Amino acid sequence: MFNDQLRQAILNEYHDYHFYRSMYKLTDDPYWQGFIEHIYEDEKSHYEMFQQLYYMLTGTFVQNFPEPTLCTDMEECLKNAIRDELEAAELYKEMLLQIPIQQAYAPLFVAMHDETEHAIRLTTLLHLL
Repeated sequence: MFNDQLRQAILNEYHDYHFYRSMYKLTDDPYWQGFIEHIYEDEKSHYEMFQQLYYMLTGTFVQNFPEPTLCTDMEECLKNAIRDELEAAELYKEMLLQIPIQQAYAPLFVAMHDETEHAIRLTTLLHLL
């Protein structure tokens, strides 16, 4: 079960990285860009940490990613992203309670914290929209 959840988390982080990169391109406001860049860099880091953890557990990497959904409407994207970030934080909290090896703790804790921070940043952007 943990490995399946981790695999899904890797797919989600890959998707989110590309989603936020496309969101970044919808604005030229440096304030917004700073928030969004911070988020997509975190998502890339989560993806890399989770891939490494998955390899430690299975001896393989997750491959064959579906085409990511890109952001085309800022308001709609922000609303969906807030929901998705909070759901990810919940998933990582659940996964923390079932970690199979100690090395899983740090990446899950960092990602759980970051996803909550992302929801705050995105809520701020939505409010300013």
